[in-house]
Amino acid sequence: METHSLGPVLREHPFFQGLAPAHIDLLVGCASNVRFTADTFIAKLGDPADRFYIIRTGKAALEVDAPGKGAMVVQTVRDGDILGSSWLFPPYHWNFDVRVVEVIRAIALDAKCLRTKCEQDHDLGYEMMKKFSAILVDRLRATRLQLIDMYTAPAGRGK
Repeated sequence: METHSLGPVLREHPFFQGLAPAHIDLLVGCASNVRFTADTFIAKLGDPADRFYIIRTGKAALEVDAPGKGAMVVQTVRDGDILGSSWLFPPYHWNFDVRVVEVIRAIALDAKCLRTKCEQDHDLGYEMMKKFSAILVDRLRATRLQLIDMYTAPAGRGK
């Protein structure tokens, strides 16, 4: 069986653009291919955040349980997106339920492996913090919009 390095895939992914080749090589050492079937959960709120994912194909919904409303989709991730940022911040637990909507093929990066590499190479750690900060800002924006939708009275409702 022939094995292929995930290095070329990571190098070509927009999220990793600008990283030094040596940093990509470090990331490859923490990476593996994974697959998730539809209607399963990649993670549940409070689960250990022991990986993050580069979605190659498929779709997943980031959900929160809204009292009286059930599961509410905060954001949908799909081809090319990065899933998971909680691996980088203590206490390293997922902040959303992640439900697979369409079969997902992804690259998983082991969190413990990557945190160790970031501690050993602070330049890599800084680059990862910058990249994941942008994801966090995007998720906060999406959550804010969902909250506005949820708490805004429907048009035409009396005062």
